Amino acid sequence: MKTRRHFLQSSTALIALPALESLGFRRFASAAAPVAPPKRLIFLGFGWGITTETWFPDIKQPGADYTLPEGLKPLARHKADFSIVQGLWNKHSNEGHAGSTYWLTGANRYAEPGQNSHNSISADQVAAAQLGLHTRFASIQLNGSENAESSGHGPGLSMAWNVSGKPVAGEKGPLAAYHRLFSKDTTPIEQQKAMLAQKRSVLDTVMENAKTMQRGLGKTDTAKLDEYFQGIRDIETRLAKDEQWIGVPQPKAPLAEPSSSLAGREEIKIMYDIILAAIQTDSTRVLTYRQPVSTLLTSIGIKVAPHDMSHYHSTLGEKLEASKQRDLAQSDLLAGLIDKLKATKEADGSRLFDHVALAYGSNLRTEHSLDNCPTLLTGGGAGIKLGHNIVTPKDTPLCNAWLTMLHGIGVNVERHGDSSGVLKEIVA
Repeated sequence: MKTRRHFLQSSTALIALPALESLGFRRFASAAAPVAPPKRLIFLGFGWGITTETWFPDIKQPGADYTLPEGLKPLARHKADFSIVQGLWNKHSNEGHAGSTYWLTGANRYAEPGQNSHNSISADQVAAAQLGLHTRFASIQLNGSENAESSGHGPGLSMAWNVSGKPVAGEKGPLAAYHRLFSKDTTPIEQQKAMLAQKRSVLDTVMENAKTMQRGLGKTDTAKLDEYFQGIRDIETRLAKDEQWIGVPQPKAPLAEPSSSLAGREEIKIMYDIILAAIQTDSTRVLTYRQPVSTLLTSIGIKVAPHDMSHYHSTLGEKLEASKQRDLAQSDLLAGLIDKLKATKEADGSRLFDHVALAYGSNLRTEHSLDNCPTLLTGGGAGIKLGHNIVTPKDTPLCNAWLTMLHGIGVNVERHGDSSGVLKEIVA
């Protein structure tokens, strides 16, 4: 970079930078209007649900004057800065073991004839299409280090799904996430350009061959080829993003490289720090994190298997106690993240918390119950009403909440998933 301007220029693009103090933001603030901090969107999801009896506030106490339930007690110091939203669900979700597959999409898995696993775009990827234009990574997907079978999230690890309803790959564990964000590419710039040019050449050839093949195909094969073309377009988008950032050094990591042996509670804690670092450095403005549960239980001394824990209604006893302890551990970790979001200052002096829209929850309530999805909303970035126990009409689409958050951060799509409109109950 030759100057301390607020733009980076490469051979292919001009990229606007955030208002960073290290780039002279404070020095030039008197000469120009301060740049408003950008909006960020974060989804934190987990499998195996929650303890229904001790996680949800009493529905007879709607509003701000409600008693904080046992499972949320570690969040007491932030009670005025988050809301619990009750009565939300994805009406097409009818499989308890599908986990987070449809949490952010609200898709009908049977929408395509002959398929039983159809999905659509997730809310984070809708946001990434707009917010991701200005950052190195359009979005970041973070996954726990445990495998899919023990995660309670159904097929695959990622919570993010692209416009074709295909999973968007994520980083497995803190170390992989750290290196994705902050490890420097030592490949010479000219070699990077040559590699990208080669990839583009191969992509052009593949696209041309696919178009030739398209002639004379039947309806089913045409649909499959259209899906293939979308995959090609996704690759083209990633290549264009890579070209924009050639020669732009990755930011210095504001935290130390994490250990590869982290698991459970410590893994989640460090992953929250990585989320904070990704936002601080404006590496991305959209993140999803599929949190581990099995290793969390082990790390806090619980020997009950997560699947057995989620079926606590049948025997109560140690299964119920395990479920309650899981809730407390997760709430305590979330409280720590909110502490840091509040303590971190933007270049204009405001709190990072005030520019973040964060949703925390699950597609599953407990056992195989998919109604009343656990939903906690926090952060001031989307204009959401905070500090309330919000009870919506029964079976309100969860996607109404996602649509409202998207609008709140400036992504004005008409609808999302099975949404029926903006959720007015959560608008401040």
